[in-house]
Amino acid sequence: MRAAKTLAIAALTAATLSGQAIAGGFSTEMVEPPIVPVYVEPEPAGSSWGWVVPVVALAALAALALSEED
Repeated sequence: MRAAKTLAIAALTAATLSGQAIAGGFSTEMVEPPIVPVYVEPEPAGSSWGWVVPVVALAALAALALSEED
């Protein structure tokens, strides 16, 4: 009985130590690059061309309509 107890303790110790030895593995540590926030630039406000072109077109059409002679 004494030999069995010693053998059981030796087996338990060997299993514990061998499990701890390979717990971390042998591969290299994977280091991820730091996360860099992405800043989205707001679009610039619309230029004055959004209303200048239609006004000029209407003025040209009005000038054309007033200059016609029947």
